[in-house]
Amino acid sequence: MRNKPDYLFRVKPWSLSAFALALLALLIATTTQAILASFGTTLYFATFFPAILAASLLAGAPAGIFAAALAIPIVWWAFMPPCFEFNPLTPDDGNSFVLFLLSSSLMIWISHLYREALVILRD
Repeated sequence: MRNKPDYLFRVKPWSLSAFALALLALLIATTTQAILASFGTTLYFATFFPAILAASLLAGAPAGIFAAALAIPIVWWAFMPPCFEFNPLTPDDGNSFVLFLLSSSLMIWISHLYREALVILRD
């Protein structure tokens, strides 16, 4: 009998496919954020939270950390005004980065605990 949560273990952490999945999630989040930014929204990290959660759940904590680490320069370069330039951060931008890192690390940690709990329950 096949266990339902086995799809979470198809991609092994630290594998090339895990990091490819994280890059795919970031690509989808960046595209969605670009579409939302064209409508005038300024929620810079809104689309990156689900991408990091998906990468963490499906590919493990290293892929989630990789996605979170890449999301910061992507948002800084592509979405914070002036677009497509690295400029000094304002205190508000710095606060946004810190809150994003704290929230992302909490999501990655909880995803890791969830994957570990599934391994224990599966055995």
